[in-house]
Amino acid sequence: MTQYRKLRVIISGGGTGGHIFPAISIANRFKEVNPETEILFVGANGKMEMEKVPAAGYKIVGLPICGLQRRLTLKNIWNDIQVPFKIVVSNARARKLVKSFKPDIAVGVGGYASAPLLFAATRLGVPSLIQEQNGFAGLTNKMLGDKVGCICVAYEGMEKFFPADKIVMTGNPIRSVIKKATPEMRAEALKHYGLDSKRKQLLVIGGSLGCGTLNRCMKKWIEAGCPGGEDVEVIWQCGKYYEPDVKAFMEGRELPHIHWSAFIDRMDLAYAAADLIVSRSGASSVSEICVAGKPCIFVPSPNVAEDHQTHNAMALVRKDAGLIVKDAEAGAELMPLAMEVIHDEGRLEAVGANAEAMALPNAAAIIVDEAYNLV
Repeated sequence: MTQYRKLRVIISGGGTGGHIFPAISIANRFKEVNPETEILFVGANGKMEMEKVPAAGYKIVGLPICGLQRRLTLKNIWNDIQVPFKIVVSNARARKLVKSFKPDIAVGVGGYASAPLLFAATRLGVPSLIQEQNGFAGLTNKMLGDKVGCICVAYEGMEKFFPADKIVMTGNPIRSVIKKATPEMRAEALKHYGLDSKRKQLLVIGGSLGCGTLNRCMKKWIEAGCPGGEDVEVIWQCGKYYEPDVKAFMEGRELPHIHWSAFIDRMDLAYAAADLIVSRSGASSVSEICVAGKPCIFVPSPNVAEDHQTHNAMALVRKDAGLIVKDAEAGAELMPLAMEVIHDEGRLEAVGANAEAMALPNAAAIIVDEAYNLV
């Protein structure tokens, strides 16, 4: 049995919610097993972790690290010129942080800040662990694989990126409120969102910032008269970035079966209400959908490194635990497929059950145990 003594833990990484929220879940688990454990986050200046981590109750220090930009603009060229200098400064600051904080364990979750911090930690002899959320390993984690003591992954076949003897299948840490929906949760969800229990419920989620492709698909479907959706209600998260556009589009339209908002505050209830989900396939979203045991049509973002969202989705599709529509084909194919699937009870049940079978709901606990095994 693991002895959870007090530790000094440094957690690095971020850049997107897909890195930050798993990191916070890991930190929460460290605190659960020993409330006296001291935790310091290290992130990248200007990135969302610098707001989200303090909001979760943890201290964070920022590094001036950034990545190369692939689009050719004057701003991006200037950014790329500065990258080597920022790496040098970040490496020096990371080394100083490790020496001053004196961590017992360093945990990297991917993202810009992971590289300088984990390189410094491993060079100074600090036991280190990385968590790879996606089915296609990120560049930072691939560089760190040979140097750390343990590599926690969420997908099979990661031996092509990392030393096999260091890999532990843990799954991705998710928000603790996300659970397999019970009839009681569904009843609460229908009441919370004012939904009709006699209708099919479609959940369309594009993340907190939103997804232009999914929003365009919804608008096109609405303009066409919602074909195939006569008995369907939609919970539609358009994202804060697209809120003005969607608000203008919905102005004057009497569509009581379309429940749109910029942000969904009770995602646990949204999952519980849904008969079918349409979503991007970021690592955290995929993991949450599996734990909720819901069938989903994934539309992977084409604007991510190494096309990792397609790899995430295909891990489910290959086991009939999800469906996939390419971003470029979504305008023509997504909503017709959604209307077909949402009325196929057998398919909904089978895909949802297969997704649930792939769920790893105790990821944060397993990762923390692996960290203790290293110290």
